[in-house]
Amino acid sequence: MSNDSPNQAHPCLNSSSRGAAGRRGARRQGRELALKVLYSLRDQDADIRLVLDRFWGNFRFAEDILGDPLDDSSAAVTSDVLGFTESLVRGVHDHLEGIDRILKEFSTNWALERMARVDLAILRLAAYELLYCPAVPTSVIINEAIEIGKRFGSQETPAFVNGILDQISRKYRPK
Repeated sequence: MSNDSPNQAHPCLNSSSRGAAGRRGARRQGRELALKVLYSLRDQDADIRLVLDRFWGNFRFAEDILGDPLDDSSAAVTSDVLGFTESLVRGVHDHLEGIDRILKEFSTNWALERMARVDLAILRLAAYELLYCPAVPTSVIINEAIEIGKRFGSQETPAFVNGILDQISRKYRPK
């Protein structure tokens, strides 16, 4: 766990994943893949490098915005998406204790252990970006979390995620 403070510049975005609207699909795919890795971390005590190596070695995803699994194991994720995914996963992993402390502060009626796993993974991912990726606009982070929640979560996930992330952003990213 790093002792970095929230809102300190952090290398969560590599130069190839920043920028133009054309990268939006790659960034969404990277976030969705990061969600899948983070979802699996609860069941793994292995070193984060080993977890990522296993993930990339066992799963192949289409290069479309949805990142759906492919039967053809020769297909690869682009280096942009892979780098962005790994930076998000490592960031969440390295700052997990602080992220969870902040999530507990704003999820007053929900213990983290009782949250749906996918909701918790989405919240951790988005909270990491809110706290450690000041170059990414708040509205983008929250909207991406809501959209990913619609795809992977329950019917309640988007509103739940939005409510907690909005509170975090008000405290840690005041306008």
